Amino acid sequence: MARKQRFREEEEAAVDMTPMLDIVFIMLIFFIVTTSFVKEAGIDVNKPEAAQATKKKNANIFIAIRSNGEIWMDKRQVDVERVAANIERLLAEQPTEIVIIQADKDAKHGVVVKVMDQIKAAGIDKISIAGEK
Repeated sequence: MARKQRFREEEEAAVDMTPMLDIVFIMLIFFIVTTSFVKEAGIDVNKPEAAQATKKKNANIFIAIRSNGEIWMDKRQVDVERVAANIERLLAEQPTEIVIIQADKDAKHGVVVKVMDQIKAAGIDKISIAGEK
């Protein structure tokens, strides 16, 4: 009789870990789904100085324009005609309302306007130009 009673005490002392593991996995899935990934341009440019520059926190797509007219998106160089298609692809992965153009201070105005036109063609109405404060 004493043997059966001791076995019951050991059985009752066990802690069931299944509910805790369920909660951990649900939290992991939540954090993975809600994470936003920023699509950096992939290069650094010498941005022009602006006295009224402000930070934009909700942008996920960056386009860099070098002084020689090269356009960089998602860490690769693209043609100006392909900017809209690349933005549509990035929007399918992660929707956003704003695109930031990081144009070099010596970049030609015409290239920047062509890129802005391609961004508008892709369906983005809010475009920001990056500047140094």
